[in-house]
Amino acid sequence: MKNRLKVLRAEYNLSQADLATRLEVSRQTVNAIETEKYDPSLPLAFKIASVFDLKIEEIFTP
Repeated sequence: MKNRLKVLRAEYNLSQADLATRLEVSRQTVNAIETEKYDPSLPLAFKIASVFDLKIEEIFTP
């Protein structure tokens, strides 16, 4: 699944570690999502959308 996570993180001046802390996951999880090696669970996708105040569809595309 493609995503805009890296771009959004840069726009919000968040490091992978900062975002991981907000999402209560490891930095490695954030990296894996950004590099499209891991698709987040639905609850995690909702958390990510909440951090950036966006809809899931605005971050992730099939």
